[in-house]
Formats: sequence, C-alpha cells, structure tokens
Amino acid sequence: MADHLHITLSDRDEALLLAWPTEGSAGGFIQFEKAADWRAFVASLGIDTRIPEIVRAKFARAQTLYLLGWVDFSVLKAGELAALIALELALMDRYGGRISKNKRSFAALLKFMVDSDGLTDAQIPMVVRCGGTAIGQLTGETHPTLAERRNSLAHGDPFDGLPTGGLLELVRDLINFAYRHYIAEFEGLASVAEFRFQPLQVQ
Repeated sequence: MADHLHITLSDRDEALLLAWPTEGSAGGFIQFEKAADWRAFVASLGIDTRIPEIVRAKFARAQTLYLLGWVDFSVLKAGELAALIALELALMDRYGGRISKNKRSFAALLKFMVDSDGLTDAQIPMVVRCGGTAIGQLTGETHPTLAERRNSLAHGDPFDGLPTGGLLELVRDLINFAYRHYIAEFEGLASVAEFRFQPLQVQ
C-alpha cells in the first residue's frame, strides 16, 4: 500500500462495524474501535509488492478509498469499484493474450482463471481461512458475479447499498494468484542475480 500517512484519521465516537469473513465464518463481522486499527487492517490487504507497478497503483487507489471509508462509510463502495478495475487490469495482463479479442470480457477473464488456470477455492487464502466458496462468482454460477458487481458499480450509483463483505480481500487473493508464476520468476531472477554478484571473498 502506498504511504498514506498524509491522510489524517481521527478516532470515531462509535466503532466501525463491517461485514467481513472471519476465521471459520464466511459471514462474520469485524469491528474497529480506533482509526489506527482500521489503517492497519486496510494496509494488510495489499497485493504482492513484486506485481507490476501499474496494477499495484490501481489497487492502492482502492485501498485509499477504503481508508477514507473510516470518515464516510459510503466511500467503501467506490473502493470496491476501484478494486475490481485493478482486478480486470491484472487479468487482462495475465490472460488477455490467451482469449480471442471479441470474447475478452471481464466475465470471460474471470472464468478463464477457473477453467484454464486451475483456480479452486483451496487456492484462495480468504476462503481457506473463513470457509464458504468464491468460485461461483467467477464462473457465473453464483449471482451477482464479480463482473456483475463491477458493472453495477460502474453504471449505477457506486455509493448505493452496503459494502460487500470481504471483496477487497478476495480481489487481493485473485490478483496474487494470477501473478503467482510471474512472482516465482521474479524470485528466480533475483536469486540468480544475487548469486552472480556476490562480492569476492578475500582470504
């Protein structure tokens, strides 16, 4: 997450209660008493730092909007739209070249993750931690799908309705999954570079 220390948050008179998957419960709630706790929570949901900067910047914008949700709860919905936009960019980067141009929709990219890249609930850390399932929201078996949520937010009122529990965390996990091979390659290149440029040890 980008440095947001310039954004000042003051403690609220009332705690912030948010629907969010918790350990062993996909339908749980979390509560924040202090602004510092909310800031730490939002920061903890950042994507892997080895992912390309353009995707990280868009996801960081979603985190910024979530952070501001402490002041105005409705802003969380705009954060959801920003998160889904970041996810679409990530999937286009990773899978776009493998889907014909006339079929390259957000819904098709999400389905591709499951049908062609092997995504299962067992590979989504949030689902493993909390239970439930998320795959149907990608394949179209569960409504609203993530693509339908994006369309609703983009073409309707992005500030309307209650936040979708766990959406930012789910998007984080999906982006990290899409880039898992890229991250592994990055680590491999870093290890090779470290080996090649070890300083000469003079005995």
